[in-house]
Amino acid sequence: MAQSLAKNILHLIFSTKNREPILTADIRPKLHSYMGGILRQWESPAILMNSVADHIHILFYLSKNHALKKVVEEVKKGSSKWIKTKGPHFAKFYWQAGYGAFSVSQSNVHVVKRYVENQEGRHRKVGFQDEFRTFLRKHEIEYDERHVWD
Repeated sequence: MAQSLAKNILHLIFSTKNREPILTADIRPKLHSYMGGILRQWESPAILMNSVADHIHILFYLSKNHALKKVVEEVKKGSSKWIKTKGPHFAKFYWQAGYGAFSVSQSNVHVVKRYVENQEGRHRKVGFQDEFRTFLRKHEIEYDERHVWD
């Protein structure tokens, strides 16, 4: 086959450093827009993103031309630099070092979109760490609790 074809849909989740509740309601839409621009530059357009005060969910198409690690690094690095320019409240902003990336089949995109859209309601009942542990179990990812959080 002369042409390389791929459709890699991922649900990316990461938190602020130490799960600091620093992402204010007014900055989130601007942050999503900025991150969406970075993803487009890396040929990995966002389908949907949503965040709460201490973490973000991004549903996106991963480019067949770029490694996940590099795309996530660029999104986190670029958005961290950007948010630090948005006022003294954000001067010490950092994302956590790691992330979770979970594959999504085309047939489940609508389910994941609903999940991402409903972050505010979900996090009135469940904290980020419990939510993330559920993803790790659901996707059968082995992990060491000592190395998941920062």
